[in-house]
Amino acid sequence: MAAQQPEDIELERVYSTERPPRAALLGQPNTGKTTLFNRLCGSRAHTANIPGTTVESRVGLAVTTHGQLEIMDLPGIYGLSLEVPESKLCRDCLDGRIGDVAPDVAVIIADATNFSRSLRFASHALRRKMPCVVAVTLSDDARRKGFSVNASALAECLGCPVVITSGRTGEGVSELADTTLRAALHGISLESFEERLQHLPASTVSDTELARWANDVLAEVASGRMSAASRVTDRVDRALTHPVAGLAAFIVVMSILFASIFWLAQFPMNGLDFIFGTAGDCVRAIMPAGPLRDLCVDGIIGGIAGTVVFLPQICLLFFLLSLLEDSGYLARAAFAADKFMRRFGLPGQAFVPLLSSHACALPAIMSTRLIPDSKDRLATILVAPFMSCTARLPVYVLLISLLFSGRPWLAGLAFVGCYATGAIAGLLSAFLVRRTLLKGPARPMLLEMPPYRKPSFKIALWVMYDRGVMFIKNAGTMILAICVVMWWLSAYPKVAPSTEVLKMRAETSLMAQQPNANPEQVKSLEQATILQESRDQQLGSMTGKIGLVAEPLFRPLGFDHQLTVAVLTSFLAREVFVSTLMIISTTDAPDESSLLQKLSQNRRADGTLLFTIPTAAALLVFFTLAMQCLPTLALVRRETQSWKWPALQFIWMSGLAWSMAWIVRQTLLTGGF
Repeated sequence: MAAQQPEDIELERVYSTERPPRAALLGQPNTGKTTLFNRLCGSRAHTANIPGTTVESRVGLAVTTHGQLEIMDLPGIYGLSLEVPESKLCRDCLDGRIGDVAPDVAVIIADATNFSRSLRFASHALRRKMPCVVAVTLSDDARRKGFSVNASALAECLGCPVVITSGRTGEGVSELADTTLRAALHGISLESFEERLQHLPASTVSDTELARWANDVLAEVASGRMSAASRVTDRVDRALTHPVAGLAAFIVVMSILFASIFWLAQFPMNGLDFIFGTAGDCVRAIMPAGPLRDLCVDGIIGGIAGTVVFLPQICLLFFLLSLLEDSGYLARAAFAADKFMRRFGLPGQAFVPLLSSHACALPAIMSTRLIPDSKDRLATILVAPFMSCTARLPVYVLLISLLFSGRPWLAGLAFVGCYATGAIAGLLSAFLVRRTLLKGPARPMLLEMPPYRKPSFKIALWVMYDRGVMFIKNAGTMILAICVVMWWLSAYPKVAPSTEVLKMRAETSLMAQQPNANPEQVKSLEQATILQESRDQQLGSMTGKIGLVAEPLFRPLGFDHQLTVAVLTSFLAREVFVSTLMIISTTDAPDESSLLQKLSQNRRADGTLLFTIPTAAALLVFFTLAMQCLPTLALVRRETQSWKWPALQFIWMSGLAWSMAWIVRQTLLTGGF
């Protein structure tokens, strides 16, 4: 066996007694920083809002040769010394004024495709008295364009380790993790720091002198020259960033994306539906009849199935959106939307929070802290919940599938319509509030266009995996708890058989005793009896009583007591709307039917179908516009330090949702649907 090196012994001792060292990724926007982070951490990454920070941060663990390294993905900034919230956040994090501990090492991201600018950024970051490693990213893109960097020569010029990497291909990622860990453990002495400063320009030099220094370093460490952007790329940029053509292109792209989701996701959805149906049948066959079996089959398996069956749509959505973002397209869509948004009183900085609201409004509202102007920030907070988050996806998929069964292109357009309706309602609400309660002009957005790149399928798969795991964890905790509670409320108190049920039982028994009885007629009457018993039980249960009390408020929208209970329950978590319906629904569909088939055959107390076209459309509009999220209201209260704004937000969104749903229903009824 080879003798163990002293350095290896030191590393093992550190890992047996202390926490993993922490590294902070520091770089400019669109330099491949987050892609590198995803490559380093993979599934070991998680999202965390570090105490005291102003944005959501990504923290993960990278496995190196000698153990683990904790990595923090800081927001992209254009300079550490700038007086903007993002730069202040990074300074506070590096100085240890944020979070539980300061990073042990800074990994400075240098974009090989824009190397001179990256050197100017790195010169300021390297002046900090902490270990540093420079990661030259996008090296594969640079080489394709005829440009490469000599890592050894650059390390001599900067006075710190340099690693050539590519988060997209994985080049140099393992070497970067090992180098970063060694730098974190060995630290930096005052002598080493002063030696590094000798290689760097003085902190007081002008921008011209700093650019000259960067060009000198570039000439010494680089070979080749970057090829200029083609005329074709320039023309594509002009089209995609045009205020009219760019928005039209965005609508077309989103329509294709959502149509693909409906078409592709139907296959894994059917598989999940079969798995949960089989699980329910197995439990029903193994366990004796009684409340415990009903809880397991109807409450737990049925309730969770009502949410998890929509997991394929959610995973596909984030997979395709990741590909669009990685390609550089979404930045151009943001630029095209900037001037359009400012017409409604929203600042350019609001685009990123509003875009991230389509994942979840909570981190989006927290990220508005980066908006400098208080009125701009408050306006963005008030309209952020209008953007359709992933929690609404199961409801959208259910209702759109019922309205446009077997027509994926129309379903895709309807999906885009839901997102567009929420966005338009948010813009109009912003227009109203900026001309009444929050008067003032909105600020434009400064945005650097990233180069077009071939998207990484591996990174997109990691993003899809992360979002899918988050959704399943949610389904396994809060949604499961709500499903159990809803089953209990719908199962108790037990209702005695009504006169009609007793009569139907007698008729069934009499028919079955006849010598020439038709088995199909007997079975049909038995199912009708069971269905009537289920209706009576639902009406007499706690959920039925709650629904009957609140039903008058939603009756003009076509909602019965079942839909009313599901809408009220979804205020705790929008994802449980479908699960609640699965638990309390009364349907005559066979047990082997799919989830959509069962819900499409859901019946009201009078026996009529629940999901008519006007009712389904009204419900879809209501969920698109309503404030159906208690945690969001609580966060708005915390961010605004007042109950006035969340109360106004809830009243406005709920009133608008109810009104628009009523208009849609009445319009469809008038049209003969």
